[in-house]
Amino acid sequence: MMTRNDIRIRPVTPEDARQLLDIYTPYVEKTAISFEYDVPTLEDFQNRIRRTLQRYPYITAEKDGKLLGYAYTGSFVGRAAYDWAVETSIYLREDCRKMGIGKMLYEKIEEISRAQNILSLNACIGCPEVTDEHLDKNSMQFHAHLGFEMVGEFHKCGYKFGTWYNMVWMEKMIGKHTANPAPVIAFPDLDTASLF
Repeated sequence: MMTRNDIRIRPVTPEDARQLLDIYTPYVEKTAISFEYDVPTLEDFQNRIRRTLQRYPYITAEKDGKLLGYAYTGSFVGRAAYDWAVETSIYLREDCRKMGIGKMLYEKIEEISRAQNILSLNACIGCPEVTDEHLDKNSMQFHAHLGFEMVGEFHKCGYKFGTWYNMVWMEKMIGKHTANPAPVIAFPDLDTASLF
């Protein structure tokens, strides 16, 4: 049985893209967890990683050189006034679900986000009106378990596999929203030695 001590959480590099894309591919091909229709190319996936790492964390859980899952944050809407809010994303290898790895990744994402002076974590989650073979409510339940709260639902806004899916937003406040918030620190400017 795998324990927390067996797993190392570390920043991703573009060289990890092949393993991460292998994790992501089933989400595109078999689920409505991702609303993408086509699997990105390796080059595109590497570029996504590079773009994210310019400002935000992109991390992975690793055991014996194998990547078990990954999580990252990104811009929420993309205007300066939203700097203190980020959108979160997480994907686990198909055989690594319900083992606590997702919680480990999100705990680290939250720790890094606090160090960046981020105040709000936001998750955009596909939601079925009726659970089917492509989408259930596990992601919503996972986020609720970690302290995220439902803030909104958009109806029939995602179409995949011949089905219309809803999309929900969940949020978690991780800092005080003051009149003069501390400036956000880009991930590359953090002292990551204290975080990993």
